[in-house]
Amino acid sequence: MRPDTPATPAENESADHVAEAERLERTAAMYPEDAEQLLLQAAAHYELADARDRATAHYDSLLASPDVHDPALIRALKASNLWEYGHEAEARAIITGLRATAPRDPAPWVIAAESLESHDELDQAHETFTEALELLVPQTERESGTVPYAKHPLLLGRHRVRRLLGAPHDEWDALADGANRTTVALDELHDPKRLWSLGSENPAELKAEITRLRAELGSYREALSRPFPVAVLHWPSTEYAELLAAYPTLSSEYPSYEAHLASIEGSLRELSASGTGNLGIVTGTVPSYEAFAASEASSPAEASLLPQYATTLAARGRAAAWPPEAGAACWCGSGAAYGECHGV
Repeated sequence: MRPDTPATPAENESADHVAEAERLERTAAMYPEDAEQLLLQAAAHYELADARDRATAHYDSLLASPDVHDPALIRALKASNLWEYGHEAEARAIITGLRATAPRDPAPWVIAAESLESHDELDQAHETFTEALELLVPQTERESGTVPYAKHPLLLGRHRVRRLLGAPHDEWDALADGANRTTVALDELHDPKRLWSLGSENPAELKAEITRLRAELGSYREALSRPFPVAVLHWPSTEYAELLAAYPTLSSEYPSYEAHLASIEGSLRELSASGTGNLGIVTGTVPSYEAFAASEASSPAEASLLPQYATTLAARGRAAAWPPEAGAACWCGSGAAYGECHGV
């Protein structure tokens, strides 16, 4: 493109993604403790900018690190990215290896299976979804029909692939029906022929299809908005002291350490009493919080960042379920059993 030629919207968007990726790289260099998450975000922006080789470089760098936190997730992301720019054989090999390692987190399985699905490898996608469910969903959850929210994408993805394959309904599909939160049945949402209705000249057919699409969009929005627990932020005593020493204006949020601990338990009990499920506690550290503030181009002294920070930690899978199981140690770190400490 000539320098005096205005960029097209697509070119502007690509440049914006590259700029954001490079900003995240600089932030990661400043805050190595949060480098993994920051570089994963940078890789995602490079993928959106179609700079997929730069995304792969980040995945390779993270996998080479001895301190990598979630290698299975990174391998799945790398495989999905590689397949999109012509490295099919390597992507397949990574997915095969990933399945052999049997990760205990649903996310790598979902990414690998959806990558296979998007490239019309429906039988392999079906096998991958099924392997994950058999590994991660114990018999008690199957019998009770209470599969945790984090595993729902496995159920829904498998159901979608089976509809594409024309396979009959089975027990897993029945659980998927139970996990469906829309007003439209999954068999309709995942009907491979339903998009053909968009070409119809019949207003009634078009209206019905628009209703289905809206329901599906609603389910996607819900999945994006709450793929993790509703979590409350906990500062251990040493981090609490360091936080207020560095940012004394936050004392309005945290008048004392005892009040901080009491507020956590009280907030969670109120949420539980109001019917909110999937509750958890995330533990903050000052370096991690400062890195988050930098990524948001904000100051750590801004109290409004605290709930956003908690949500981000929960999204990274850092939340511990609340309340603790019977006999388990209290979440506050006192060493006492929960029932004898904050669970009284």
